[in-house]
Amino acid sequence: MNRIQRALEALVERVDTPAPIVLVDVMQDNIDRMQAFAVQHNLDVRPHVKTHKCVEIGRRQVTAGAVGVTAGNVGEAEVFAAAGFDDIFLAYPVWPSGTKGMRIHRLTETTRLRVGVDNVAAINALADAMGAEPERLQVVIEVDCGARRSGAPPEAAGELALAARKRGLVPVGVFTYPGHGSAGPDARKRAADDQDAALTTAVSSFTAAGVNAEVVSAGSTPTVEFSTGSVITEIRPGEYVFNDLNNTRLGACTEDQIALFVAGTVVSDWVPDQVILDIGTKALGREGSPEIGYGSIAGTTAVLSKLNEYHGFLPLRGGGFRPGVGTVLPVVPNHVCPVVVNFEEYIVTDSTGTTLERWPVDARGYLN
Repeated sequence: MNRIQRALEALVERVDTPAPIVLVDVMQDNIDRMQAFAVQHNLDVRPHVKTHKCVEIGRRQVTAGAVGVTAGNVGEAEVFAAAGFDDIFLAYPVWPSGTKGMRIHRLTETTRLRVGVDNVAAINALADAMGAEPERLQVVIEVDCGARRSGAPPEAAGELALAARKRGLVPVGVFTYPGHGSAGPDARKRAADDQDAALTTAVSSFTAAGVNAEVVSAGSTPTVEFSTGSVITEIRPGEYVFNDLNNTRLGACTEDQIALFVAGTVVSDWVPDQVILDIGTKALGREGSPEIGYGSIAGTTAVLSKLNEYHGFLPLRGGGFRPGVGTVLPVVPNHVCPVVVNFEEYIVTDSTGTTLERWPVDARGYLN
């Protein structure tokens, strides 16, 4: 019996399903391991809170040595700022529409706020939002390193920094996201190399423009092992805190480093060689495929073959694994981030299942 099965067996009479269960000892090991890696390579850790959206977990990351946190939107930044986090990087090319400009301005009154930008229009809009105090807002230029998402060409970073400085904002550096590193195990190092090349070019562009790139920020969990290039000053991993099946397939973590699973109950077994769990897309999200499944049952080779909103389809392909109605099973998600946003709280225990706490998912629902 693995640690996930053992913890669930001890908790099974005390939790309602579906429920996300966090093994706090595994999670803390993940936090400490990442911090030790960063110290070894003279890097700052600025973890992305979009993975957990939980103030308590963010505090544990900062206590371990993180210099601050990364947020994905203004709402997330507000939640963590209200909880006392005073160093936040909004790593997104936010457009300050509606009330966002006012909210960003307000955040700079209590927090050292850095905001991602990748175009002159956003720079001007942010400067307008800051009114007579543009110098309160630091901006980090986002460059593309091959993921073909947001981000300017690396050679344009210096020009954008000058545009920000001209409007009174404070350009402090560059960042990128090597999302193409999730394509497969062999893609991780290639994407990290692309990242290093892009950031090196961006820093040179800053230097040519006469601007100092104090911050050179890299991600992500799948590529962080290789994100030790000479120009990089900080890393922004998110998923490492819990890990998931995708990261095990990529080689970015081991199964023993998975700290979150979802408990689900078998509720129907009328279809031959199949049972139904009370865990569907509203609990797990939609990440997966017929080839890899939509979540695995810890300690077995069984995977969910299909999800409806509230139904998880679990084929029984022979052998001795035939859970009956009422059996509670541990489902490990393919991608942990979409799971978190579906629940208001975590059930927190350890690998023995002897403790039980409930931690709120504080930034759940904050998407703008």
